[in-house]
Amino acid sequence: MGKAIYDKDSQMTYLKQRLSMFMEVLDSIDPEHAELDDIDRLISMIDDLETKCEQFKKS
Repeated sequence: MGKAIYDKDSQMTYLKQRLSMFMEVLDSIDPEHAELDDIDRLISMIDDLETKCEQFKKS
């Protein structure tokens, strides 16, 4: 695992990077050929982002 992120600037940078990755994955999916695994992956990424946001709010 990576090391813990405690300062707000690093937390925001982390979240922006993760959101950017999510957007890249979303853009790369062809809606005509998307499979359930693709949708599950997107949902998992959103869940992970939500979890990190909650963790960062508490710190």
